[in-house]
Amino acid sequence: MSVHAAVDLGASSGRVMTVRIDGDRLDLTETHRFANRPVRVGGTLHWDVLALYRGVLDGLGRAGRVDSIGIDSWAVDYGLLDASGRLIGNPVHYRDERTAGIMERVSAELGAGTLYQVGGLQFLPFNTIYQLLADPLLDRAETLLLIPDLLAYWLTGSVGAEVTNASTTGLYDVRAGSWAHDLADRLGLPSRILPALRPPGAPAGTLRADVAAEAGLPGATPVTAVASHDTASAVAAVPATGGRFAYISSGTWSLVGLELPRPVLTEESRLANFTNEGGLDGTIRYLRNVMGLWILQECLRAWGESDLPALLAAAGRARPFEAVIDPDDPAFLPPGDMPARIADFCARTGQRPPTGRAEAVRTVLEGLALAYRRTLRDAVRLSGQQVDVVHVVGGGARNAPLCQMTADATGLPVVAGPVEAAALGNALVQARAQGVVSDIRALVRHSERLVTYEPRGDRAAWDAAEMRLAELTAELPPDLTARR
Repeated sequence: MSVHAAVDLGASSGRVMTVRIDGDRLDLTETHRFANRPVRVGGTLHWDVLALYRGVLDGLGRAGRVDSIGIDSWAVDYGLLDASGRLIGNPVHYRDERTAGIMERVSAELGAGTLYQVGGLQFLPFNTIYQLLADPLLDRAETLLLIPDLLAYWLTGSVGAEVTNASTTGLYDVRAGSWAHDLADRLGLPSRILPALRPPGAPAGTLRADVAAEAGLPGATPVTAVASHDTASAVAAVPATGGRFAYISSGTWSLVGLELPRPVLTEESRLANFTNEGGLDGTIRYLRNVMGLWILQECLRAWGESDLPALLAAAGRARPFEAVIDPDDPAFLPPGDMPARIADFCARTGQRPPTGRAEAVRTVLEGLALAYRRTLRDAVRLSGQQVDVVHVVGGGARNAPLCQMTADATGLPVVAGPVEAAALGNALVQARAQGVVSDIRALVRHSERLVTYEPRGDRAAWDAAEMRLAELTAELPPDLTARR
């Protein structure tokens, strides 16, 4: 039996999970969960990265002896080290306002097409490339480390940049598989700060003696560079049997896309705002961000509702398509009174708002399923890769009505699970690097409980709902229908 510690950091909390592998059996245990609370200082929103590191150490201490450690987190954010290897200031949160207007300026100067041809990324104002251009500490920096690489450096003293996270920066050449030094030079960014790249599964050092003593672990414990972008780890654990699959990494956000052997860098792809990010074994995660369960979460908060299973069951019995919404409408992005915003969207589009909570939940779920349908159809059209099945991983795999609606809307079977895909992908990349596992996806299929939802119901009703939504939103002002 082998045991691996998966450090999985999210925007609101972090956790350390231990995964025990015994033949074709997996045992996943949460050993420690800790808050991730951003802090605003002097008008700038920072991550409290030292508190995160403290949480990691506490979690590793509770995990006990493990065969290896890996770290995954959100993308784009980073820390800067000076010449002596010390952190220069707390990393800044991607939601900070410091990048306002920079993406537009860079696109105007270099051309959006040029940027897309190099990085293949969605145009998002918080991408690392724009953060660096706004960073007043850059002149003092000798090394840039994305969040998982920074924490791994503190654990081991070893410097490197894991590829799947590096691919989200805008400074990574997605075709060449290397840093885009020429682009950095054109922007006046010091390319010397970009460390050597590491593929998922590469060694990232062993625990420093002082760290090991504090955590109560052997100093020889290896740290592995896993697929350190959390979505890359989640996709690595998709229990697919072949290449003709789509995935939805479903949580607060939904990342909807395909796994491809090469990027899609056409102008049509750029205009559709699809991103090409690195995946395990040199694959490309070709995807688009879609609003996820955030709208439902905010509805529950506004209602003071805690019995989600009962509400989902009632929603499943509610009348279909009482109203149709676009979950990517900017009105649904900020926190607030989401039921009122749903009603307002309906009023703006000439619809009757949902009559009760169950009806509102059904409207949200149907809107998400329609968004998944549109995105997957676009991904297939732009990539030329056909799809036979949709895999839903993450928290949304527990949402049976949403999974069924996704099957109905897309006309494809939906396989739901695993829920803890990011932590599993993290740990199984470690295990594969040590020769314990050969086929990650086969092990997930054999060991995890998966639920399959076959398409049912009236496909024509989904066609009509999509056409109805398109007609209703065509009348909205442009700023209310803009895509992120």
